[in-house]
Amino acid sequence: MLDLRQIRYFVAVAETEHVGQAAERLHISQSPLSRQIAQLEKSLGLTLFERGQQRIRLTRDGQVFLSEARALLRHADRLENLGRRLGRGEEGGLCIGYIADAMHTGVLPAALRSLNDERPGIHVALYSLPPAEQFEGLRQRSLDIALVHEPPPSEDPDLTAAPLLEDPLLLALPAGHPLAERPELTPEDLDGQPWIGVENPQDPVWRDTFVASCAASGFTPDIRMDAAEPLTALGLVASGLGLALVQRSMVRGMSEAVAVRELPWHDRSVQLWAAWHRVDLRPVVVRETVRSAGRRAEGPGSPAWPSTT
Repeated sequence: MLDLRQIRYFVAVAETEHVGQAAERLHISQSPLSRQIAQLEKSLGLTLFERGQQRIRLTRDGQVFLSEARALLRHADRLENLGRRLGRGEEGGLCIGYIADAMHTGVLPAALRSLNDERPGIHVALYSLPPAEQFEGLRQRSLDIALVHEPPPSEDPDLTAAPLLEDPLLLALPAGHPLAERPELTPEDLDGQPWIGVENPQDPVWRDTFVASCAASGFTPDIRMDAAEPLTALGLVASGLGLALVQRSMVRGMSEAVAVRELPWHDRSVQLWAAWHRVDLRPVVVRETVRSAGRRAEGPGSPAWPSTT
């Protein structure tokens, strides 16, 4: 059986690639740390590190093991958090998994404000995780709710979901751009223009998907730069470096250096869903608070999504 202490020691050494620095981080001496790593390798029958005179480096097997070790420690931390909450009798405690757009769109902050107003004693733990890890957290009951771009499959025996937000994509362009003064834009106007692509780190084919959606609308973007998230893309647009498609929720209160135009012929949006376990042990009011925040983020003129129980 794996020793979590040894796993924590291994991660520290792997991240620093230096036993001395890892020992300082862990507040132990080097010799016991080296022994624990050696014992872990022996129990696994696996060489995790290549050892040199100056540094140690992960083997290929060690790199694979590191990824899983980090996931194990994250889950162990969430499980410990859950146990402490249950031990304190905190029925209203909540563990929320989320993706970056849940923050950017304001859905999660708004929900947390409402929860704090309605139930000021509630304890909330937030975990920024990829959707697959969030779904696994729901299955293992270390997460109470997951905020993701897509719901679990409808035939999933354990999980269910409800839509929170459908956030249309708008064209952002520099305020001084020749196209910024036009009341309406056509696909031909955008063809060949310099573009800033907004990456989705959880979608390895995001660029192909983006280009394909543009081509389907009748223009080909010339992607000059890639932005890690929408706010960075807006900053690059404001600097005159290109055009970008960003969610409507992101352009409220933006810089005067950026102009925004709707593209009725480019019907694309970013979706946000709330998912939870079908056997829900947490109060329904928490789900409803999150869903209400999603409806507020869409605004009064947005299309209504069906209610799901």
